[in-house]
Amino acid sequence: MTTTHTEAVGPPGTEAPGNRTGSIGGVAALLAAATFVYGIVVFATTVADYTDPDATAAESVDFLVGHQGALLAWYIGIFIVFGAALVPLALALRQRFVDRTPLLANTAAVFAVIWATLMFATGMVSNIGIEAVADLAAIDPDRAADLWNAIDTVTNGLGGGNEIVGGIWILLVSVAGLLTARLPRWLNVVGILTALGGLVTVVPGLEAAEMAFGLGSILWFVGIGLSLLRSRGITGAAS
Repeated sequence: MTTTHTEAVGPPGTEAPGNRTGSIGGVAALLAAATFVYGIVVFATTVADYTDPDATAAESVDFLVGHQGALLAWYIGIFIVFGAALVPLALALRQRFVDRTPLLANTAAVFAVIWATLMFATGMVSNIGIEAVADLAAIDPDRAADLWNAIDTVTNGLGGGNEIVGGIWILLVSVAGLLTARLPRWLNVVGILTALGGLVTVVPGLEAAEMAFGLGSILWFVGIGLSLLRSRGITGAAS
């Protein structure tokens, strides 16, 4: 006995639920890529003095007080918006793989949710911390510097200082893409290399690996987004 796969369709002029998930996931992936581009550009320009590893806590506080708006916008973009984009993207990718490799698909989705949670936590702590440090700096600059150090340590631990969780998620998605042939092979290779760059950020002092992860993620997210928008279905061979 043979079976055939049929895709659910709605009334004329509507898009099937699976297709909608793929479309939304594709847009979310492109949005995620945009947040990485925005984050790197701002990192290298507007907040370069703030992110300088040689800057003292007092210098960082002075910069923060004078650039609160820029820092708030930066943190919202790279943490809050990115975290929000991860959720529909993770659901779309899970849907693409779950019928062929359920363990990988479900495990990857869990890591995506963990990553999104960490991004929201990092963004909220950072934004509340900016206001707290700025207010305290007007009264006691030394205590403001101590508070900045504490907040910086917390946010780096949550998600600003390493890319382990993100690396694991991208690795799992890329392996699932290879096993199911539902993502382009070149994209899976890019994903694996990017994931490895993220995993080695656990080693202190490897700033180059973090930048490699960021640049690789841009290419990977764009590729994922275009792939989801082109096919938008649950199944289909990779091009």
